[in-house]
Amino acid sequence: MRNISDIIEGYLKAIIEKKQNGTIEIKRNEVAEKFQCVPSQINYVIKTRFTVERGYAVESKRGGGGYIRIFRVQTNSCKELIEHILEGIQQGVSYTMAEDVVYRLIEEEVISDRESKLILAAVDRTTIHQPLPERDIIRARILQAMLLTLIYEQM
Repeated sequence: MRNISDIIEGYLKAIIEKKQNGTIEIKRNEVAEKFQCVPSQINYVIKTRFTVERGYAVESKRGGGGYIRIFRVQTNSCKELIEHILEGIQQGVSYTMAEDVVYRLIEEEVISDRESKLILAAVDRTTIHQPLPERDIIRARILQAMLLTLIYEQM
């Protein structure tokens, strides 16, 4: 059985997919009411499931007429997508961020499930047995090397 976060994520993604411009505006309270949950649950879903690494941008406006706008970031090619990801992982990468990057690469059909498992194994905490922040820096370097290899494969 899926949990409420999965259900809310699926609902929001379905709405985004229906929109031609890949953008939706929601009111947190209205979505919370629809799913009979607290508004902070909506915040949690947006913060954890609609990240830059997963290919989304989020804007919010607070106040009475406030909204949350979620954009699906579109790229024109695999090369452009990988370059966009590379820009975001210069300083270091947590394992969760690496998972999000891999999730997006699978979703965009840049890598296979098999390749995703190899990447995640290479950047796992047990593989990179170093203390923080060195582990996140090493993880970023490994991920960058793999992504650069993918760019050259695409050419």
